[in-house]
Amino acid sequence: MTWLLLWVAWRLILLHLAEIAVWALFYWWQKCLPDAESSFYFSGVTYVTLGYGDLVLPKEWRLLGPVEGLTGILMCGLSTGFFFAVISKFLVANPQPNRADS
Repeated sequence: MTWLLLWVAWRLILLHLAEIAVWALFYWWQKCLPDAESSFYFSGVTYVTLGYGDLVLPKEWRLLGPVEGLTGILMCGLSTGFFFAVISKFLVANPQPNRADS
């Protein structure tokens, strides 16, 4: 069970990192931020809703920040639901004997 949970957790983390990368590449492509490093940093901070505020998007792109933050919140919620669905399916498929019955 431990390996299954680790496998699922790593896959979910990789999916979140991929989404952060897509946002970052868009910011970099549109020249919203000065370089790729800034784009990835801003995207990561915004996706996880830390919102340090040390980097901001240009005025014409500013509404994308909250959209990315909302996307991050929703995707983390979906990941949590998926994680618990996997645990539930595993526990239903592999019931443990009740220790009180032994």
